[in-house]
Amino acid sequence: MAKKLYVGNLSYNVTQEQVMTLFAQAGEVQEVSLITDRDTGRPKGFGFVEMATEEGAQTAIKRFDNYSMDNRNLTVNEARPREERSGGGFGGGNRSGGFGGGNNRRDNNRSNRY
Repeated sequence: MAKKLYVGNLSYNVTQEQVMTLFAQAGEVQEVSLITDRDTGRPKGFGFVEMATEEGAQTAIKRFDNYSMDNRNLTVNEARPREERSGGGFGGGNRSGGFGGGNNRRDNNRSNRY
């Protein structure tokens, strides 16, 4: 059964091919996904590697966690399921805006009159 691994602290210059070549030393690699910023397309410095077997995944974790690649020590561990994000738009969730305190501004200004 395939196992997905999180790979962090990647150099911004690393390619999917380089990551695949490295992890292939631990076993069969099914997929490599390097995460990029959706607006700029620049790498974010982390990604995911899907290993074909549990044994390959465990070997990769042992071999490559804290492994130096491109002068950076990698972080490799089992990927956790993606958490659902609350909200769905600007500001998200049940947050209130940052303007005012709920009082009627016009009524507050009356107290400032002489």
